[in-house]
Amino acid sequence: MLGKLIEKMRRLLAVVHVRDGDLGLQIAEETVRGRIEWDGDDDSRMPCVVIDGRRVEWGELGRMLMTFEGWQFKLEVRDPSDEI
Repeated sequence: MLGKLIEKMRRLLAVVHVRDGDLGLQIAEETVRGRIEWDGDDDSRMPCVVIDGRRVEWGELGRMLMTFEGWQFKLEVRDPSDEI
């Protein structure tokens, strides 16, 4: 089981979802995977996300999505224990 866990971790870490571009952080391909977190502001109630180990504020994620204006999307929320 430890071997399977290590292989899963290696596989997930090998995929890059965001990259630094001329306009700041950009979506690398057409799929983004990450984790939803609290933004840390007691008055806000806004989420932030962690993508590729990088904290991305909600507004920044929205800016990154504007590259795909007019496209369709699918938002799928999954339990962290689910296999990707």
